[in-house]
Amino acid sequence: QVRLGEAGGGVVQPGGSLTLSCAAFGYIFKINTMGWYRQAPGKKREMVATATSDGITDYSDSVKGRFTISRDNAKKMVNLQMNSLKPEDTAVYYCNADLIKIDSGDYVRSNYWGQGTQVIVSS
Repeated sequence: QVRLGEAGGGVVQPGGSLTLSCAAFGYIFKINTMGWYRQAPGKKREMVATATSDGITDYSDSVKGRFTISRDNAKKMVNLQMNSLKPEDTAVYYCNADLIKIDSGDYVRSNYWGQGTQVIVSS
């Protein structure tokens, strides 16, 4: 029943900006951590940025200073503002949520992934 919906991917030129958004839907008690991961062709999926429900953020060194992650707990959303984009940022970006869901009356710790949204940075 839980689903993560993603939006905001697209094609931009180097130096440009793009904003990704993700929202969680379903019977959710609490989302502990939400974040963005990416996977480029031929590479493993890597963490880009994460944010806890109380505002603690973490960034990969490759995006630090360029990307900003933000949470809206009431809307169960997480956004990723990407500035000064580089060709190396090209990848499929996936939203991730570590949460506690309500499943038939039980509270269950679970982890979910979005379907991914493509970001292409090229001239």
